[in-house]
Order: sequence, then structure tokens, then C-alpha cells
Amino acid sequence: MATGFISLLFSLLSLLFFGISSYAKPIPSFPSSIIQAEKISLSTPNELYHEKFFTQVLDHYTFRPQSYKTFQQRYLINDKYWGGAEKNAPIFLYTGNEGDIEWFAQNTGFVFDIAPHFKPLLVFIEHRFYGKSMPFGGNKEVAYSNSSTLGYLTSTQALADYATLIIDLKKNLSATDSPVVVFGGSYGGMLAAWFRLKYPHVAIGALASSSPILNFENITSPYSFNNIITQDFRGESENCYKVIKRSWQEIEDTASQPGGLEILRRSFGICRNSISASSLQSWLYTALVYTAMTDYPNPSNFLNPMPAYPVKEMCKAIDDPKTGNNTFAKLYGAASVYYNYSGNATCFNLDDDSDPHGLGGWSWQACTEMILPTSGNNKDSIFPASEWNYDDRATFCKAYFGVEPRPNWITTEFGGHDIKRVLKRFGSNIIFFNGLRDPWSGGGYDLFLII
Repeated sequence: MATGFISLLFSLLSLLFFGISSYAKPIPSFPSSIIQAEKISLSTPNELYHEKFFTQVLDHYTFRPQSYKTFQQRYLINDKYWGGAEKNAPIFLYTGNEGDIEWFAQNTGFVFDIAPHFKPLLVFIEHRFYGKSMPFGGNKEVAYSNSSTLGYLTSTQALADYATLIIDLKKNLSATDSPVVVFGGSYGGMLAAWFRLKYPHVAIGALASSSPILNFENITSPYSFNNIITQDFRGESENCYKVIKRSWQEIEDTASQPGGLEILRRSFGICRNSISASSLQSWLYTALVYTAMTDYPNPSNFLNPMPAYPVKEMCKAIDDPKTGNNTFAKLYGAASVYYNYSGNATCFNLDDDSDPHGLGGWSWQACTEMILPTSGNNKDSIFPASEWNYDDRATFCKAYFGVEPRPNWITTEFGGHDIKRVLKRFGSNIIFFNGLRDPWSGGGYDLFLII
């Protein structure tokens, strides 16, 4: 995802499989559970922030006895640069994403870079149902047990959490006159923009990076996401594009032959466990999608150790003349840019379903209100041709959670259609920015649009 802010952060936390294309393909969100993310310690003291907790109400919108239950919501605070309440110095609030808030705080360099100039108090609030901010006694197993408990995991509840916490914090700091500016990237960027719209009396402005607020209903083409990925790779090399495009069928053809799966295992360095054509294709798909999302101009370590311009590096591996006409050798080199740039891996495990950043709740959100059509592929796509089909999503969600998605709810609650006209009449002080190589930019606002 985009530019120098933490503009990635969209999660998919379980693989939702559909029969549209020839392989089992996860909904492209961020990050998938099959990503081998580097496991950094999130429990050691960090000079970037201090960990605190706030007693948060479970349900902000009803007045039933259950609604008054509370949970401990975590937030991180940094007062190193703060000019103080007496000077009405600002508060920069990061609207937490779908994961452990420390992970995001450690990878959000932008607010720390500008802090010496603006002298803000930095506050990162963790999203309910993620990290340590777990309702129902802090027991994730109970909180995630069924739709009755998960029903409190919504974007509107999260926004109300942020408003309640920051108002209380300002009161305790005698900082009621300190202006609040909200920041976020991807889903967090969506929340930042929506927070400004819903709580203009709490926040004077918002910066939303790589936030696909228009990626709903019929506003954005379901082909947009994968078309941008295709353009990213094709723009580096026509041969790179052609090799990847033909590889899906070659994998299936090889897998169908006697001993074909063993050929694939050896070709891609897969560990000695189960392998199938679909699991291998999903593994490659993930590498391509998330490399496009993290195509930064500098080395990064947000998910895995990655070089600068990793899409270019993938295509260099594919175009390497040493691999001759061996499609699998070319793809192995490309996948290694994403999965093994450090060179430490001895084999790749397709069965790893670990969730090192605690992102598991996104599958619920993707089955209720976050219905982002992204799986369409036209004939020129780098991936096999497929159509976005809401019925496939609904079938999965009803089988897995027993709920029917509400694909129109987000645009009803926050807007989306004719959004520029709406924001000019209603919203203000919201900055949206995107990197045009970011697959999510197709569902975002125009570059440099400031409302």
C-alpha cells in the first residue's frame, strides 16, 4: 500500500474459498494467515510508547443489561514531544486496525517523523476484539465463540470506543482545548475518515492513507484491485507478466500427472507435508498480492524482510536468463523475494495457519459489513479469469458464522455514492492519499484530493 505512512494494513484473517476460479483463492485483504510474518516481540517495553488500559463499555448503542458490561481496551501513549495541555498542544490519534496495536505503532513512522515539529501527544488505540482489547473477560475463545459475542465487533462500535476514550483522556489531562487529529492507514484509514465525519466535535481533521472507502457496492469495479496488481508486474516486464499468467495452468497440469505433486514440491522447496495445486497457487497468489501492496521504494520489514521495489526484484528473478524456460524455477525465485529475502528459510510450509499479529476477527468483519468486491479478473489479468460473486461470499458466511452479510450497510452508514459532492457539503479537513501502484488505490479517493 501507499507512501511513507503505514499504508498497508488490510487484513484477511482466514482464507475464504470460492469456486469461481481454478484455484482456491483468498479474499485479498491484509495480512492472510498463510503469510510467514516475522514474529517480533510485542511484550517488551518500548521507548516509543507506554501501554495503558481504559475501561470501555461493551455496547454504545443499546441500553440492555448486557450493554453495560465492560472490557479493558488497550492504548499506547507517547508524550515525549507533547507541548502540554497548557499550550493547547495537539493530540495525534491513531485509529487502530484489525490487529495488535503495538504492531501498527511500531510500523507507523510518519507520526513520529512529524512529531518534533507539531509537538503532539501521540495516542494509538487498539481496535476492540484485537490484541489485548478483548471483551468477555479478555478471553478470546469466548469472545470469538459465536455470532452473539462477535456481534459487538463492528466499525461503529470501534469508532464510539475511540471517541469515548479520547474524550476521557483529554479530561484527565486537563487538555480539553487540545485539538485532535486522527491518523490511519487502510482499514485504519477508513476509520480515521469516518471518525472525522461521525465525530467532528471530537476531531478537527483526519489523514487517511490507502483507505479504500469507495470499494463497496457498485462504486468501484471488482476488477480494479487485481488490474492494478497486473499493471504493477506488467509495467516491470512483459515477460514477467506472461510467465506469471501462464503459471496457474502449468501448476494444474503438472499436479494432475503421476508424481506431479512431488515435482511441484521440489520445484518450490515446499516442506514435507501436504501439498496440492490449490494450496501452492494460493501461496503464490499471496506472495504476488502482498508484494504489490508493499512495493515501497525502500527496504521494509513490515511483514517480512523485503528489498526496495520488491515487484521489480520479483520480475528480475523471473527474467533471470539462468532459469531458461523453466516456469517453476522462475516463480520460485520470485516467491523467494517475498518469503525468503533473508535467506533463512530451508523450506516453505503451506499448512502454517499461525496468526502472529492476532488478526483473526477480520473474517467476521468481512462477513458482516466489510464486503469489498476485489476478486474479479478479466482476460488480461495476471490471475485466472473470474467474476466477483456476492452469493459465494454469502454462502460461506452463513455456513461459517450463521450470518448474512450486509453489503450496503457501510455506504448507508458512512456514505460512498457521489462522495465528493457529499463531503463538500458535509465533511472537511480530511486528507486522502494513495500510491497509485497500491492495489487498494482503485477504491480510494483521487490523488491529492483534500476535502
